[in-house]
Amino acid sequence: MLSWLKAQANHLKNETYALHIAYKDPRVPWYAKAFAAFIVAHTVSPIDLVPDFIPVIGYLDDLVITPLGLMIALRMIPPEVMDSARQQAAAAAADGKVNTRAGIVIVITTWSLALAVALIVLLRVMQN
Repeated sequence: MLSWLKAQANHLKNETYALHIAYKDPRVPWYAKAFAAFIVAHTVSPIDLVPDFIPVIGYLDDLVITPLGLMIALRMIPPEVMDSARQQAAAAAADGKVNTRAGIVIVITTWSLALAVALIVLLRVMQN
């Protein structure tokens, strides 16, 4: 059972990295790029939508959003793009050249934009 869970976790990690590569491809529609970026950011982010210390629900968001989001994002991206991205991800993993810096940039950018939007909304509400 533990080896199966490790294999599934590794598969999700590989698919997430392939998704990161795929959404940069110009053949991917803008809405798929946006959704894929959100899923990648959520998956690699140390900040959860629902904190893990909240019983059950805290871990449930990780166990549901990541696999479900990956499944939806993978259906939005053309199969030939995903095949190419999976090959690139596998080659990078085999060479030990997985780029974690890109994941950090995605997370920081996503959370910065979310904070900026929240501040703008808050300021507008306070002005009224």
